Amino acid sequence: MNPMIVPFLDLKREYLVIKKEIERKISDVLEKGEYCYGEETEKFEKSFARLTGCRYCFGLGSGTDSLMVALKALGINPGDKIITTSFTFIATAEAIVNVGAQPVFIDIEPQTMSIDVDQIEKMIDKKTKVIIPVHLYGVPVEMDQLLKIARKHKLAVIQDAAHAEGSRYKGKPVSSFGDISCFSLYPAKSLGAYGNAGAITTNEKSIAHQIKMISNHGRDKDKNIHQVIGYTGTIDNLQAAILNVKLKYFHQRTERKKMIAKKYNRAFAKLPLQIQEVPSYCDPSFYVYTIRFPQRNKLKEFLAKNGVGTGIYYPLPLHLQPSLKFLGYKKGDFPIAEKTANSVLSLPLFPEMTDKEVEYVIDKVKEFFT
Repeated sequence: MNPMIVPFLDLKREYLVIKKEIERKISDVLEKGEYCYGEETEKFEKSFARLTGCRYCFGLGSGTDSLMVALKALGINPGDKIITTSFTFIATAEAIVNVGAQPVFIDIEPQTMSIDVDQIEKMIDKKTKVIIPVHLYGVPVEMDQLLKIARKHKLAVIQDAAHAEGSRYKGKPVSSFGDISCFSLYPAKSLGAYGNAGAITTNEKSIAHQIKMISNHGRDKDKNIHQVIGYTGTIDNLQAAILNVKLKYFHQRTERKKMIAKKYNRAFAKLPLQIQEVPSYCDPSFYVYTIRFPQRNKLKEFLAKNGVGTGIYYPLPLHLQPSLKFLGYKKGDFPIAEKTANSVLSLPLFPEMTDKEVEYVIDKVKEFFT
């Protein structure tokens, strides 16, 4: 008997549910001829600001763009140091390096896999300007403690919320904390465009003003006067239009993902694997559902043979990436991140999964351990 096929992610299923709305919206944009900034962009920025609990939102071309614009908006200069986690996607460090600053990595906390906030303060020196916490897989970092450290040392906080659209910290959108929050709206994300897209949010008027200029060739009120050095960083009106349709279903889809994650948690509670800890102060949106098991590759191969797709986020910590070798880190510098990278495995988690598919994934994981 052939096994059931459960993909790790199936974006086509979501599209088929909202196909008529998407195609109608795309047609409207094309007929109006608003291809870059337009009515749909303005609508998206207002809606996403409400979702994230912020006063200001700017749609950008990617999550990486949002991080770079955030750093530029805070006046980061070559030689400045930015503290962040080693266990995240390369974009977090790329943005830092691309503005001429230096990433300073911190190991992770073993239960949540987030940056170990207790280790941050000892890495701060006179060149440190910003802390970038990453809300890994959508689970918020302990922000109160982190913000206390930042205020004590007069540091800015940029949240890398690429995984955390819809995540909440102590009852509030996690993105409403800190100075700036940066989002990736890549197609696979919890709120994904049909191409590259991102967003940046803030509650500070002066920061918002800088963001607006930097992401639009340094222009302010007069389109022919360029106040600062910027670049083309804004979201396309077409992608904004698609996101406006998808925003209508965001809460519904997020709740479905949470329900699936809870089923996984209950089913795997007694198995010899680790489940990402979700502290009581968190209400994560669950970008991906990730377990840890020392023989991860064997489990991955077993699931693949049985038709279950999986992913690995992330197989190599940033301090060991070839592109960042110049920073001088070596194997063993961040042992928890290294151990975690060798054991993480993400299971299928998307709203259009059927209950039958969820149960099949659960059954196959359990079967591996029998």
